[in-house]
Amino acid sequence: MKKFNWLLGAASLSLVLGGCVPRIEIAPSKEPIVINMNVKIEHEIHIKVDKDVDNMLKTQSDIF
Repeated sequence: MKKFNWLLGAASLSLVLGGCVPRIEIAPSKEPIVINMNVKIEHEIHIKVDKDVDNMLKTQSDIF
């Protein structure tokens, strides 16, 4: 009789726990994703030239 009670208890416990199934749902948001980026980009360009080229650029300013 003890074996039957244990089997009955195990069966009822499995039925109770079988009804508790966790549900995980992944749903997209209804609002669009907005990313505000305030970016300021500054560049500094340094050109190193030979003295001959530098003199030519100074004396012949109309080449460009």
